[in-house]
Amino acid sequence: MNPRVNPSVARPVVSQRAGITIRRTGVNLGAEISGVDLRHPLPDAQFAAIEAALVENELIIFRDQDITSEALMAFGRRFGELTVHPFAPNEGKNAPELIKFRNDETTPPFGTDVWHSDETFRAEPPMATILRATDELPAVGGDTMFASMSAAYDGLSDRMQQYISGLHAIHDMKPFRPLFGQSLEDRKKLQQFELMYPPQLHPVVRIHPVSGRKVLFVNPQFTLAIDGMEERESRALLDTLFHQALIPEYQFRHRWEPHTIAMWDNRSTQHYAVHDYYPQRRYMERVTIKGGPVTGVPRADPASVRRAKYVAPEGVDTHGGHKPH
Repeated sequence: MNPRVNPSVARPVVSQRAGITIRRTGVNLGAEISGVDLRHPLPDAQFAAIEAALVENELIIFRDQDITSEALMAFGRRFGELTVHPFAPNEGKNAPELIKFRNDETTPPFGTDVWHSDETFRAEPPMATILRATDELPAVGGDTMFASMSAAYDGLSDRMQQYISGLHAIHDMKPFRPLFGQSLEDRKKLQQFELMYPPQLHPVVRIHPVSGRKVLFVNPQFTLAIDGMEERESRALLDTLFHQALIPEYQFRHRWEPHTIAMWDNRSTQHYAVHDYYPQRRYMERVTIKGGPVTGVPRADPASVRRAKYVAPEGVDTHGGHKPH
């Protein structure tokens, strides 16, 4: 096999584990899981298969899961402790971990139409996120796009991989500052949140704690600058790295249907909620699972480099059969 061809192509499209079916829907990320009923606690073997599928496929999708908010939270807790988002709308004291996005003609969507990994302004960003669609969805629009940032890293040149390995970037809660007004009380509240969530340094290239893959870990929503660089240098490098999420080969576009659940590995993906449905209704519920420290690499290992985009070996027609006539 050409070492520059994405290794995921060699994996089976459909596999069976512990009585469930896993069907890959994208080359670099995305799989649909069937044969489970999330209304009830999962047997340990099925849960282990789902947990492994999440790491392997980075995004897993469950269709026709008409479950309650409580069942959604219980499913999330199988993976770990649920976190409370400091700024997102939630259920309050009864269930602060449960985020409710109720976007309609009176409440337009806010702040999610930017490529990002969830909450990288935290010292320990979430491990994963689970999003459930209710039966109130737009007839057209409202898709969510995902990008594999492990594939995005693989697609960088050898020299760029070596250059960015060992660098750190500054992540900040910048998109939430507009939520605070200019009154004295609001400024005091903002200062309190800034003390609770100060800017964080994260490796530009992180190592996935389970798969061991290298992941490009900067995003335009929360990443401000490369630590130790002049502003112009930092901006130019980040623009180049941000662009990796825009390459179609690394993306998957998810079309929501009622009672669909999507779960993504926040350690290896970014996502973008498409805001093309306003003023239609789009009601969703979300839980987020606590993560751990972000571990980086001191340098890239040139011998382990794989490109996610195809690079033809010598002697292969690179024009796809197109010839001048």
